[in-house]
Amino acid sequence: MSATTTKPLSLNRKQTGSLAWHIGSLLVLAVVLYPVLWVIGASFKPSKDIINSLQLFPSHPILANFKGLADGIADISIWTFFQNSLFYAGGAVVGILISCSLTAYAFAKIRFTGRNLLFSLMIGTLLLPYHVLLIPQYVMFQKLELINTYVPLLLGKYLATEAFFVFLMVQFMRNLPRELDEAARIDGCGHFRIYWSIVLPLCRPALITSAIFTFINAWNDFMGPLIYLNEPGKYTVSLGMMMFRDSDGVAANYGGLIAMSLVALLPVLLFFLAFQRYLIDGMATSGLKG
Repeated sequence: MSATTTKPLSLNRKQTGSLAWHIGSLLVLAVVLYPVLWVIGASFKPSKDIINSLQLFPSHPILANFKGLADGIADISIWTFFQNSLFYAGGAVVGILISCSLTAYAFAKIRFTGRNLLFSLMIGTLLLPYHVLLIPQYVMFQKLELINTYVPLLLGKYLATEAFFVFLMVQFMRNLPRELDEAARIDGCGHFRIYWSIVLPLCRPALITSAIFTFINAWNDFMGPLIYLNEPGKYTVSLGMMMFRDSDGVAANYGGLIAMSLVALLPVLLFFLAFQRYLIDGMATSGLKG
């Protein structure tokens, strides 16, 4: 009798634990999604109701906020901001993939004097805050007369200054079988041929991961364009949204600001969804295909 009575009790405990876990997960999901839902609902409200109204979604949604974006901001089309952001983010992705993969190949596959020391110094740069280097970098680019151009924003991407992505690719390349390199050398391949024909195709998961994070970081970058870009016609999306402020520094058009911020999410979301499948496929095969 005791065995038959304890079994339902243990089953009830499992059900209670599972129910509590699901309720907790739903609460966390609600907290995470609430800001997104608020932005979506506010983009369909008049500016005067965005701050004063507590209603998440308006009872009478309007499209005036999105239609107002077609008129531009201060006589500048919003598509100009999007083109500038795409140029910046696309150039950053290309630079990171080229420079960081080349640097990672050198650290992972080539033995040279001081390799471990240089690799440690590179990892040590992760400890330096971005703001510490901001002033000397600005002075350098100012003396080179490169302010108000995209060179200060993109130059570091082509010089493998992003140590995190170099480290990510190095760790991935070190896990590749060395037999592939040895077989390629027997066939007469040099380092560049091994890098281009063997290592890069096998490092697709690391490359796609780096591309996704680089695109998101560059698209959302506010500090860099704020420091180096002076002309409104060269502003990125993040700086373009700042132009909704009035002379007192307060947003004069909350509806347009929120509508533009919602539209600005679409390229990032589409970029992630476009490459997510390749990332999952590459990770499923561990980067190795016959």
